Amino acid sequence: MICALGAAVCFGTASVLQAVAARAAEPGSGSGVDTALFLRAVRQWRYLAGLALDGAGFVLQIIALRHVPIYAVGAALAASLAVTAVVAARLLRVRLSRTEWGAVAVVCAGLLMLGLSAGEEGTGTGSTALEVGMLAVAGLVLLVGVFAGRLPDGPRALALGLAAGTGFGVVEVSVRLIDSPWDLRNPALYALLLGGGAAFLLLTSALARGSVTVATAGMVLGETIGPAVVGVVWLGDSTREGLAWLAVTGFAVAVAGSLALARFGEPPAPAASSPAG
Repeated sequence: MICALGAAVCFGTASVLQAVAARAAEPGSGSGVDTALFLRAVRQWRYLAGLALDGAGFVLQIIALRHVPIYAVGAALAASLAVTAVVAARLLRVRLSRTEWGAVAVVCAGLLMLGLSAGEEGTGTGSTALEVGMLAVAGLVLLVGVFAGRLPDGPRALALGLAAGTGFGVVEVSVRLIDSPWDLRNPALYALLLGGGAAFLLLTSALARGSVTVATAGMVLGETIGPAVVGVVWLGDSTREGLAWLAVTGFAVAVAGSLALARFGEPPAPAASSPAG
């Protein structure tokens, strides 16, 4: 859980830096899978710093997924929005209301409940069908991104956010399905690469246009609920004996608190320039 929370700190801080960089970059093609926008954004130091934090967070996420159930790690990663809110308040001077500070406290309470109730990771290794299924879902995420880019800004942000979250969810599940990174015959390895890459592209597009608040909320839902179900149903994740109710409550509380903080995926509006003279 310490590693999962460390990953949340890395991802939450990175999202502030990447949101600012994505909005500052020149628009790309406007597609949901917008490689031109990504290449422009990645030239900025803020985006590169965010990627470095994402890399550190990913390593911590892998360690966490090898020791605790997916539902606990997923809820901790959703709590990165609480980190984003606090970082935005400090670095970007965004004011948090009492309600939003309350939401941060709710997230912490939910994570505490999960930490107390979570058992060890399941012993299930997953079937070949599940590995192929993850690869198919990763491909679907990329396909959804292509079509979502043609939608109006409102539905576009939600569709891209959900798809990006699903891609990150594929990464969470795939980590558990990979015994060795050198096993090139395992479809889960390609699912991890495709799902993670597609999620990054879609999230960058979502941050650049439309309501990032909506996109961030969609991402939280996409990366928590599906992987948690897969972990419990197919991989044998469980809770401490007699504490299933506490785990369910903690998961719901942490995700609900994170959704209440979704607006902090939104970078601050640039200050208006004063007229010359």
